[in-house]
Amino acid sequence: MSALAYDSLLSTTAVISTVFQFLSGSIVCRKYIQKKSTGDSSGLPFICGFLSCSFWLRYGVLTNEQSVVLVNVIGATLFLGYILTFYVFTVNKRCYVKQFAFVLLILIGVIWYTNRLTAQPKQMIQITGIVCCVVTVCFFAAPLTSLVHVIRVKNSESLPLPLISTSFFVSLQWLIYGILISDSFIQIPNFLGCILSLLQLSLFVIYPPRTYTGQGYKLVEQAVPF
Repeated sequence: MSALAYDSLLSTTAVISTVFQFLSGSIVCRKYIQKKSTGDSSGLPFICGFLSCSFWLRYGVLTNEQSVVLVNVIGATLFLGYILTFYVFTVNKRCYVKQFAFVLLILIGVIWYTNRLTAQPKQMIQITGIVCCVVTVCFFAAPLTSLVHVIRVKNSESLPLPLISTSFFVSLQWLIYGILISDSFIQIPNFLGCILSLLQLSLFVIYPPRTYTGQGYKLVEQAVPF
């Protein structure tokens, strides 16, 4: 198999697995629709997912990476749908609108600033790539609080094993793809994503769950950035 064919196969499988990962939000939204309420859950992961996909979509357009464009067009559309669903069923609509408006301001501000650099395309790509990395790394760092909890109680029951395993697989695919196309902005966040997923998976060995019916298995509520 040629290098080009291998790149194409890897990017296709990475896109498919990432889209399936994005679709985990539909499980959460289905519960909202069934209950006619969002309960005490937060819709912020949906907003953050939309922001992440929007930045990566921008990066994919600037670098002409069709796989990055495709997966994040789908991701941004899905997360926007999740945001609208959460808005319909949340009682705190005003606060949620403020959160979404704040994220939109960040997105518009970055796009406006980078558009001023049209005469310097390399710098435009670099700044957008750095923003994408920072946003994605922040999302990957979010589960660290759950790691502290698991270590404290010495029980990994609260961690969603299927989601963590999928996150590792998806991050690994994009890491390899980033290496093949020599793109450090894709490599760095996905390398960190692999490390974090491995840390979480190691806790299942160190602190085995007493059962597999804990909160982590009842509801997948973690938005997965690209």
